[in-house]
Amino acid sequence: MRILVTGAAGFLGSHLCDRLLAEGHTVVGMDNFITGKPENLAHLANHERFSFIRHDVSAYIFVPGRLDGVMHLASPASPNPASPMGYTNLPIQTMKAGALGTHNTLGVALANKARYLLASTSEIYGDPLQHPQREDYWGHVNPIGPRSVYDEAKRFAEALTMAYHRFHSVNTSIVRIFNTYGPRMHIDDGRVVPNFISQALKGEALTIYGDGRQTRSFCYVDDLIEGIYRLMMSAEHNPVNIGNDVETDMNEFAEIINRLTGNSAGVVRLEDRRGEGDPQRRQPDIARARAVLNWEPRVALEDGLGRTIQFFKEVLENR
Repeated sequence: MRILVTGAAGFLGSHLCDRLLAEGHTVVGMDNFITGKPENLAHLANHERFSFIRHDVSAYIFVPGRLDGVMHLASPASPNPASPMGYTNLPIQTMKAGALGTHNTLGVALANKARYLLASTSEIYGDPLQHPQREDYWGHVNPIGPRSVYDEAKRFAEALTMAYHRFHSVNTSIVRIFNTYGPRMHIDDGRVVPNFISQALKGEALTIYGDGRQTRSFCYVDDLIEGIYRLMMSAEHNPVNIGNDVETDMNEFAEIINRLTGNSAGVVRLEDRRGEGDPQRRQPDIARARAVLNWEPRVALEDGLGRTIQFFKEVLENR
């Protein structure tokens, strides 16, 4: 297949490009580098089946030649307002990537009669009242809160994708991505994994908001990409959760990071961010992924964190 991947220079997009190429496909990467990094694709510069277009997906998209697949991953993704790459600092760009970017990429898929995959998010469930979250849960989202620019952009993107599927018969799929970590995450990303690891490697106390009992379910990037790839190659049209269903609270997670890095500085507690819409619990129900894709995560948390810590060590040493 010849596949367009938007957000190709991002954390997930670059790993997806690697996987598609390893499977023998031809990849056209697209990114405007607003949050993606050119170095994530540097190793593909001379690959005979990889080409790159620098472009903003919110503008009209033209890709010469036939496409068999379109995978739309382009969007800022960090919820941390302290991060320059956080979607609260890029609110208009985030909504345009979710709305106009989805519209434009669906148009490309329609014109090429191509398989389409939308990278959605667990954030569409908001601060959930259902636990764990199943794909039939409609969510508990504040449409005007600080996180809404991302949440609502993705919810609109899902609705538009299904509209193209129902009205134009586009062969669509939707993956709802839960917390993912691994090499190529940006150290200044602002999410909990790079925050904790970079603090620990510097010998600093890890910052925990509130009592630390809020939970996340961390999926290693290789597992996530495996799930996305299987979904793209399947005939499934309904949304599918891809993530690790092992739930970890922030106190336990900080303890693991400090132990793996040998950091003795402990933790420091800051004001609870629940008022900003920060979800208190996050755990996917992955029964549909198991049934439809024969997929489940394989990499244990400490194994994946070990690989990720080594990556961040190298980043800090080269700064």
